[in-house]
Amino acid sequence: MPDETTAPEWGTIEQVFAALESPLLAYARRLLGDFAVAEDIVQEAFMKLHMQFQKVLTPQPWLYRTVHNLAVDHQRRANRIVLMGDGKDEDAPTNDAADSQPMPDEQIARWEGIGLVRLVLETLDARSRELIRLRFNEDLSYKEIADRTGLKVGHVGYLLHHALKAMAVELEKTEVAR
Repeated sequence: MPDETTAPEWGTIEQVFAALESPLLAYARRLLGDFAVAEDIVQEAFMKLHMQFQKVLTPQPWLYRTVHNLAVDHQRRANRIVLMGDGKDEDAPTNDAADSQPMPDEQIARWEGIGLVRLVLETLDARSRELIRLRFNEDLSYKEIADRTGLKVGHVGYLLHHALKAMAVELEKTEVAR
């Protein structure tokens, strides 16, 4: 990404698109390893830029940052998906869809873990609990949380990081997080 001080003046979004589409695609492909997903990410970034083109003073760094953030979000969502095995390992236990309920001892351990997380969550201050609720219950982005709470985006990230870290330390003591 070129230095912002040498960035050209962009007159139209078409000029920005013509100049930056290829480098952004290459950047997104390096981040994601998939050309089709990279195309989608870059297209989404340009759509976001189009919606606020008059407000963005430096489109080039803005686009690179947006592509990066969209790629990271995509990777996070992709990592949440758990793929099932192909069933070739005959010694492995099968996952019968009709009996997808966990065993009673597994369910009890899960409930205990949830209860401990709730107890640890209650030890946090009200603002930290609210930020965690907005992030994980309402699935809001840091920007959306910042807009709702009046905090800066970076401050939201800082507070969430420290709240989650404090929770992890407490859960580590109870052996839930091991």
